[in-house]
Amino acid sequence: MIFGKVWGAFRAQLNKLANFFWTADPIAQMQYEYDTSVEQLKDGRQGLEQYRALVDRVGRQVATGKARVSELEAKTKALLQAGQREAAAECAVQLQRAQKDLAENESQLKMHEDSYNNNLTKVKHASKKLAQVREKIQKYDAELKMSKAEAEMAKLAQDFNFDVSTDFGQIEQVIQDKIGLNRAKVRVAADLSGEGVEQVKQEQALEKAQAEMALQQFEAQMGLRTPETTKAAPETKELGPAKETVPQS
Repeated sequence: MIFGKVWGAFRAQLNKLANFFWTADPIAQMQYEYDTSVEQLKDGRQGLEQYRALVDRVGRQVATGKARVSELEAKTKALLQAGQREAAAECAVQLQRAQKDLAENESQLKMHEDSYNNNLTKVKHASKKLAQVREKIQKYDAELKMSKAEAEMAKLAQDFNFDVSTDFGQIEQVIQDKIGLNRAKVRVAADLSGEGVEQVKQEQALEKAQAEMALQQFEAQMGLRTPETTKAAPETKELGPAKETVPQS
């Protein structure tokens, strides 16, 4: 009983393994079954050829038996006509044996012919079925490959959907965000480049004015008169008592 349980468990595992291979590559399994059937059909055809040879041998025996019966019939008639009854009687006994053998051979020939024709019909039918199986294998193989390609194309089309909800769309959004960040950095750098310009200009104007004032002071000290000095430092008038002029008589 224990052996029966172990054997049952082992058969169950083999069945699982067989189902795995069947579902893994059904086309290959169909091709394997087809090849196995073709080999069996070849063996059956060889057996049929051998059986045909047996039928032909029995047929030759029947033909030989018919010729022997015809020969013995003619010989028996000739002996009777010649008045040789004893020899004709012996010949008649041989004729009966030949006729009996011929009847048995004819019965065997008919049986073998019927059996051969039945097996021939089965082989032809099996060949036709195998041809249909071969066509189905080719058809299923093509349809399976086409359906697999269509599934891959459908998956590819889904993966390449440009909607932002897809992975590709999310990646595209990340790229756009990085581009925007880089452009923002450039804009900020440009905006910051103008910071302090007015202050620099003011400082430069102050330095220029101070330099001009220093130059004017130098010109004044040295007694140099230029339009800039005159415009910048006008001469002051000295105030004092007025001098009276006496008219002459």
